[in-house]
Amino acid sequence: MAINPDLQGRTYPPAEAYDVAREKIREFARAVKAEHPAHYELDAARALGHDDLVAPPTFAIIVAQRADAQLIADPESGIDFSRVVHAEQRFTHHRPIVAGDRLSAELHVDQVRAMGGGAMITTRAEISAEGGEKVATTISSILVRGEGQ
Repeated sequence: MAINPDLQGRTYPPAEAYDVAREKIREFARAVKAEHPAHYELDAARALGHDDLVAPPTFAIIVAQRADAQLIADPESGIDFSRVVHAEQRFTHHRPIVAGDRLSAELHVDQVRAMGGGAMITTRAEISAEGGEKVATTISSILVRGEGQ
């Protein structure tokens, strides 16, 4: 099945909210080798003016990928995940992510560009806290290889 070009302009509603917990921040920080004490110690985070532990900047990918999953699972998309290559990821932070946040992401399909037998799909996840405060925007591009590639 070919990638549906009508995906461009589509918006997927926020998926189930993600609760940011201290231990999740610590686990992620260890995994990405982020060493700043504000990721691990409450006193260090508070000394910087935060209410709780601060997540590393790339922590936003957890919430963004939950939104991306809706696109991948959409039977109308034509995306075969076994043919996906992650091409690019960008983050814009409107404020730090901290433990205690309850985050959700609305996914926008900004571009679908045919490339040979495949397609490059660019999405934007608008991540917000409970109450609607903008927290981060992520831009992701995936290449879906065509058959025989």
